[in-house]
Amino acid sequence: MPTIERVEPILVDLPLIRPHALAMAVMTHQSAVLVRLRCSDGSEGWGEGTTIGGMAYGAESVEAVALAVERYLAPALEGQDADRVGAAMARAGMLVRGAPIAKCAVETALWDARARRLGVPVSALFGGRVHDRLEVAWTLASGEADREAEEAERLLEERRHRAFKVKIGRRPLEEDAARVAAIKRALGERASVRVDVNEAWSRAEARRGMAMLADAGIDLVEQPLAADDPEGMAELRAGARLAIMADESLRGPRDAFRVARAGAADVLALKITQSGGLGPAAEVAAVARAAGLGLYGGTMIETEVGTAAAAGLFATLPGLDWGTELFGPRLLAERITTEPLGYGEFGLVPPDGPGIGVEVDPDRLARFRRDGPRGAVVPALRVAGTG
Repeated sequence: MPTIERVEPILVDLPLIRPHALAMAVMTHQSAVLVRLRCSDGSEGWGEGTTIGGMAYGAESVEAVALAVERYLAPALEGQDADRVGAAMARAGMLVRGAPIAKCAVETALWDARARRLGVPVSALFGGRVHDRLEVAWTLASGEADREAEEAERLLEERRHRAFKVKIGRRPLEEDAARVAAIKRALGERASVRVDVNEAWSRAEARRGMAMLADAGIDLVEQPLAADDPEGMAELRAGARLAIMADESLRGPRDAFRVARAGAADVLALKITQSGGLGPAAEVAAVARAAGLGLYGGTMIETEVGTAAAAGLFATLPGLDWGTELFGPRLLAERITTEPLGYGEFGLVPPDGPGIGVEVDPDRLARFRRDGPRGAVVPALRVAGTG
């Protein structure tokens, strides 16, 4: 019986290819916590936990994730049966409340190590693939309509993406709506255009905004209202002419059930980090299927490690109606794995090697780990509205 011998969090900071403007902050880099899990039989597994926009997005910063893993989750798990992933995470749940991103990093590493011991891809542990390729949307977040339309045109021509999500909510409603409409006019019916409001609208703004976006031909609006306002989301959905997706409202299977029961969304954004790992994310997907809701494979702009893990699970889900947005490694200017992921023809081919199917490159990792010899310098996030 292999036991968990060591759980090591590694904080990394990676530059982006361009600034990424959210409703609450502007990102120029991405920080992530990688977890290296070693077992008594010599097997290893890797996981990842990350967030976007620092603590402007949620309660867990990457620094808090690393601390939770090192001080609380690692001592709880070391010495436990490495093959009993469910039992190990149940123990973690008893000793650590909340912290879904930290738990995701550890749980993913456990599944990676278990699948590697069996010599199978992680998807085999969740029923096997039903998709050999996952459609991948690209997020447009520079904030400038002309630049974003040009970016989308180029990616469409290169057959990299044909679905685009526009980040809005930082600017006045009319300005955002005009920007999105301009992008949709430029792309026409050649591509799907969606928007992500990141909770930035009031109920009154949402009613006006939804009507403007429907008139512009937009397909979907993500999290238009605050995460704790399912009643408002349900009211908005009742009169909407386009689909509404819940994202920040979801922190695992219980939240998915609450959203479904309230009728607060047409689509659930499935993120392994927000769910607390691959197992809980699979439960969120089961809730969506039972409630007749669509699924969208979301991202927190993970590195290849988290992206490969998510792709392994998403490939097993039959109801992935809205595709995915597993574009994280393409937004990052550097990678930390020996080989890039298999992007092309508007999508991503999930890795089919053992475990999550990617190998971390120790030299690349050393360049970007915060406690490494070079000591990565992390630029501060620019808060939305501060220039």
